[in-house]
Amino acid sequence: MRRNLEATIERFPIAGVFTISRGSKTEAEVVTCTIRADGLIGRGECVPYRRYGETIEGVLEDVRSVSEAIFEGVDRAGLQRILKPGAACNAVDCALWDLEAKQAGRSVSALLGITPRPLTTAFTLSLGEPEAMAAEAAKNGHRPLLKVKLGTADDEARMRAVRLAAPQSAIIIDANEGWTEDNLERHLQIAEDLRIALIEQPLPAGRDEALARVHRVVPVCADESVHATEDLEALRDRYDAVNIKLDKTGGLTEGLRMKAEAKRLGFQVMVGCMVGTSLAMAPAVLLAQDVEYADLDGPLLLARDRQPGLRYEGSTVFPPAADLWG
Repeated sequence: MRRNLEATIERFPIAGVFTISRGSKTEAEVVTCTIRADGLIGRGECVPYRRYGETIEGVLEDVRSVSEAIFEGVDRAGLQRILKPGAACNAVDCALWDLEAKQAGRSVSALLGITPRPLTTAFTLSLGEPEAMAAEAAKNGHRPLLKVKLGTADDEARMRAVRLAAPQSAIIIDANEGWTEDNLERHLQIAEDLRIALIEQPLPAGRDEALARVHRVVPVCADESVHATEDLEALRDRYDAVNIKLDKTGGLTEGLRMKAEAKRLGFQVMVGCMVGTSLAMAPAVLLAQDVEYADLDGPLLLARDRQPGLRYEGSTVFPPAADLWG
């Protein structure tokens, strides 16, 4: 069986502006991988992770670099040996899962032996001035779970404004490496007072040792500090949870392995995403079936998603249909 790989760059407008402590964006730039064989098509999507030095052009080149190996029949395990973990490997791995399911005449969930159910996803509020964030929180206060982007020297006003505007929602704070050892304990105490459920990556990766010394009155989740499954063991004294993103692990294959190891080590698990389309979320919905938190709202932040896309009803996301992926 000969397989042909194609890779393209696509852009999808964001509804407004998406802002975190490292900058703002108005569109989602994605690389789409398509693998064709015997009239069947498998697809995968990735978003370059600029935090790790990835670019849209570099990821496109990396995906195309495995065209010959795909043509010759490399499988998902072999792919892990020729592409490093990251966005490119994610797009190809997910395309292979999609193609395998179609060739088998079964769904990916059936291949995994699971019966997927709808999930509650977090909905993300961009970083802004306290008044603007409060307005967005009030508009989305009906949602059961909000994820709030922070990461400034003094986030107290923002935390208090959001909680006051959305008193019933569970809240995850994502500090995006923006806090310091000097303000860590104060921010943690404020978070506890405000009934914050989880704090994500408060300190910079590689400079987060203080998390092992403080009393973590609110559970703390690793994002930038965890990239590969092998990172997990060393994080047990600093973090209570880990955020697994397919664009970090290099796809669903490694994501499944990381989730199993994280659970074995006693971590809570969040399955997260970059800002991408339903094609990128679809495999993550399957990965998130048995975890504590799902943050898979990428399509909800877009002005235009792929069609067909995932079905969302409010903050509930449903498993993918076969005409999208898997």
